[in-house]
Amino acid sequence: MKVMKSKSTWAQNPSCSIMVFRPTKEEFNDFDKYIAYMESQGAHRAGLAKVIPPQDWKARKTYDDIDDILIAAPLQQVISGHAGVFTQHHKKKKAMTVREYRRLTNSEKHQTPFYSDFEELERKYWKTRPYDSPVYGADVSGSLYTPTHF
Repeated sequence: MKVMKSKSTWAQNPSCSIMVFRPTKEEFNDFDKYIAYMESQGAHRAGLAKVIPPQDWKARKTYDDIDDILIAAPLQQVISGHAGVFTQHHKKKKAMTVREYRRLTNSEKHQTPFYSDFEELERKYWKTRPYDSPVYGADVSGSLYTPTHF
């Protein structure tokens, strides 16, 4: 594997910390290859990583054309238990498009409740976790970015 020019904050990530990466323009343009590099450095051990794009990178101007992207395996997070002892597992849902997922997330059941501060929102979130199971649309094949980033 070619050695990447950019640097990460931890080599092999023994502490499972969230790693920060700063890819060059060339590395960022082949993002699949860069993800493989990040994993070779241990970024996957924390479950997520922070990627700071090159300074001259431009974000996509619109997301109007992503409705037909397929979310092959949405996951519903299910929690059971009581008295402070809980078990969590993921239940695989049937495939859906981004349009269908957006409709689900905008439904009344999944709307953010009214809150006065983030502490109140967090209390409401944890209080409802055993009853309301969030659905995650992660691990989607494809990109939300346009082919030309610069």
